[in-house]
Amino acid sequence: MTTQDERLGQVSEGPEGVRLQFRRSWPDPIEDVWAALTEPDRMARWIGTYEGERRAGGSGTFTMTHEETPVGEPMRIVECAAPHRLVVDWDTEEGWRVQLDLSREGEETVLLFTQVFAAGTEVTDYVLGWHWYLDKFAAEVSGGPQPGSWDDFLVTTGPAYGR
Repeated sequence: MTTQDERLGQVSEGPEGVRLQFRRSWPDPIEDVWAALTEPDRMARWIGTYEGERRAGGSGTFTMTHEETPVGEPMRIVECAAPHRLVVDWDTEEGWRVQLDLSREGEETVLLFTQVFAAGTEVTDYVLGWHWYLDKFAAEVSGGPQPGSWDDFLVTTGPAYGR
């Protein structure tokens, strides 16, 4: 069982910028966790929709439908090695790259979520946001209940991040 502290993620600063990493794990098969990351119906339940080419080098529009004001943004699939690695470039103001790596460790499927921001970026709000989305993802993988609303999440989890 994962403790709350382990779920907070790690933030470090290095030559490449500010690195955010979350590590989550489930007893489910790696193929099922991959499906929750990539299949349209399952993605829609935890994060949003992607309309476009579903292959390395493919591009399309990604919409985080659980945001207050969902906006479609250009996205490019940099790497796609099912069921182990998905890397996407997200055409936001900041120019995000998100890496999702799946592996098996014993009886667990482990997700390592990594995002690197420009040096000096204040990432607390991004960390909170990804924590909430990864909780939604965990519910999709496990079939458990979805986390509460964003406002409820901030009340219960925000203090761990100084919010």
